[in-house]
Amino acid sequence: MHRLFAELEPSLTVTEQNLADRVRYILRSNIFDVAELERLRREAVPSSDENATAEDAAPQMVEQPANVDAAVNTPVVVDSNDDGTVAQELELEHMRSTLEEAMVETRSTPLENRPRLPRIALSKRNRAVVRALNPMLVTYLEASRDLCETDSILFGAALAVCRIIGAKVSTAGRATGHSSAIPAWRRRIEERIAKARALIGRLICFRSGNNRQKLRAPSG
Repeated sequence: MHRLFAELEPSLTVTEQNLADRVRYILRSNIFDVAELERLRREAVPSSDENATAEDAAPQMVEQPANVDAAVNTPVVVDSNDDGTVAQELELEHMRSTLEEAMVETRSTPLENRPRLPRIALSKRNRAVVRALNPMLVTYLEASRDLCETDSILFGAALAVCRIIGAKVSTAGRATGHSSAIPAWRRRIEERIAKARALIGRLICFRSGNNRQKLRAPSG
């Protein structure tokens, strides 16, 4: 059955198991009656009818399911693939539209106001989204004129991935959280440097004879 299907539809790639499952579903669902199955079998395998005789008519009816399987399944597989192709094209078009919107938005947004992107899990679905977007980036990257534009393209692609998979993106820009982004150790060092500068200034004043300012030892 699989060999016959491959001869009838060489452009379609279907496994034997998938073909058998679809045939069983059609036969169990009674989508076609016996007369319709016979007609489809004759259309799919006309040579067997030309060589058939009245004597082997009964055995041929016994072998009918094996021959009918491929004939019945042929239009169903085509329709299923057509539907799947259309759905896939629509999904890719949605991804492309999301990618373009994200890149345009990124170009018009200052660097300090860009949203913070979360880390995404390395699931099969997320990897599939990234693999689908990668070929779309080639055209934009080849047309990029400088590193700033390349940065906007890559950040826009990352933003598009987050939106496609439904990851939560922080709407607050980086400017509002700039102070919290500074490490605590750096803030402590900057505070100590500021206190040291103030103390040095007072020592210079004291050395020059200006005793009005009181010397204070830095706290901490």
